[in-house]
Amino acid sequence: MARGKRGLGRLVLILGLALGSAGPGATRSEPVVEPLTVLSWGGAYERAQARALFAPFTEATGIPVRVARYDGGLSALRAAVAERDPPWDVLDMTRSQAMAACDEGLLEPLPADIAAPAPDGTPAEEDFIDEAFGPCSLTHSVFATVVAYRTDAFPGRRPTRIADLFDQRRFPGPRALQRTPSVNLEWALLSYGVPRQELYRLLSTRRGLSLALERLAGLEDLRWWEAGSAPPELLIQGEVVMASGYNGRFFDAMVNRDAPIAILWDGQVQEHETWAIPRHAPHPEAARAFIRFATATERQAALTRYIPYGPSRHSAARRVTTHADTGLDMRLHIPTHPLNAERAVTKDEAWYARTRERIGDYFRAALFPDDATTTD
Repeated sequence: MARGKRGLGRLVLILGLALGSAGPGATRSEPVVEPLTVLSWGGAYERAQARALFAPFTEATGIPVRVARYDGGLSALRAAVAERDPPWDVLDMTRSQAMAACDEGLLEPLPADIAAPAPDGTPAEEDFIDEAFGPCSLTHSVFATVVAYRTDAFPGRRPTRIADLFDQRRFPGPRALQRTPSVNLEWALLSYGVPRQELYRLLSTRRGLSLALERLAGLEDLRWWEAGSAPPELLIQGEVVMASGYNGRFFDAMVNRDAPIAILWDGQVQEHETWAIPRHAPHPEAARAFIRFATATERQAALTRYIPYGPSRHSAARRVTTHADTGLDMRLHIPTHPLNAERAVTKDEAWYARTRERIGDYFRAALFPDDATTTD
């Protein structure tokens, strides 16, 4: 790395540590020409991050934030790290992917003191939810993959259980699911009545995996999606009557586009979303400063005013209030709210990190025998 970039990194690290949680009284530094590049997921999520995280970070530090689009998978990261030239400084990725990437040596280790204390002085390790800190990643929020449905598609009755996703006799019409084993396998077993506590034990057996894949193969008129923006559009356009997707995307469609859809919270699968830094990142110290800023209590609480993802800090969860534009009570739309989480599944990210390739092979062979590519 060039000497100028190393000097910039040291300056940004000092600035980030000085800002701490980067409150309103922080002093702005001299502008930095080179932007920090963040790999994120686009759509409503990225717009929320821009308002709650990226613009405030630039305001506090003078460092522009450039956003690149991400739809999951590790292939591009592997190639970039192999060339020792990743185009990103910070990665926003699910914890299972971060764990797998860390095991492959694709991510930089994060220092133990990466996160700032809570406003009342509570140490970060006590303020964050369990298992938020990984060797290469830090959980910043909890999101859920859920099923949403068109409210006008079933005038006589409404879906109430995740098993209704697979019941096309009582709830006819095309479905849309993400082109990945994750979540689909859990829902398939739940539809048989398998207890949540037994899902991953059963999926670790050939019998359990076969049962899940048979259930998925039995769905008629099934569309597969990859980009997170697709499910709300498929529902809004009437191309499907039920779709899996991220709770924040569906919330955005319901609130900001008045879409005739509702979320089925039964069987929601909760996941940790994390910040990570790719190995050989152009500005690793600036990236660490950003992660410290973005995981501060004030910033996590601010994000919930734009999109309903659960904060990873207890101090931030206590500060969840209303939607910034509509005044809706955001506590009722967050997946970790007790009313929504009653029958939630916590994704076993360690299981997926350990079995990703093997499960992916079975998934492709059963559902896409003529296609060698599936989201990893």
